[in-house]
Amino acid sequence: MSTLKPLKGRLLIAEPSILNDISFNRAIILITEHTENNSVGFILNRPLELTITDLLPEINCSFLVYEGGPVEQDNLYFVHKVPELIPESIEVDNGIFWGGNFDSLKHLLHNNLLQENDIRFFLGYSGWGKNQLLNELNTNSWFISKNDITDIFSKSNDTLWRSKLIQKGGNYKLWANAPSDINLN
Repeated sequence: MSTLKPLKGRLLIAEPSILNDISFNRAIILITEHTENNSVGFILNRPLELTITDLLPEINCSFLVYEGGPVEQDNLYFVHKVPELIPESIEVDNGIFWGGNFDSLKHLLHNNLLQENDIRFFLGYSGWGKNQLLNELNTNSWFISKNDITDIFSKSNDTLWRSKLIQKGGNYKLWANAPSDINLN
């Protein structure tokens, strides 16, 4: 079991033992909410082949959209670092904010007032009910890390999971170099 607790702003890293889990294989999840009754987060390393314009044709914006998780995949969510531009944002941790006023966001996007490294969009989210995440931590489906990624909005997606395993060390270094399809090994 992980020694760190699941708190807002921390990262959930999928253990190599869940390689067969289609939803979370090699996922890195930013925890945006953790209470006694639930946990919510977004997968940081799963870009989709979609842009904001694909989802909101009235806005000409080529920012990528990421798979946030298997829950409510027909809803668009966002995490950003510009709360002064997007009112009603919720601070997650250390300059990272979740959500905010969607009309303000649309105005900013429409007028090209945001940079792609200011914000990340997600279809769906990752969610756990009461004690569900703790049970998954106890069965070694995840380990928790402090969010030491200097900029989650511009970090390379391809190497994120691998780098967190190397950072953890030990046998994790071996798994970091395993192919994504373990049958190819």
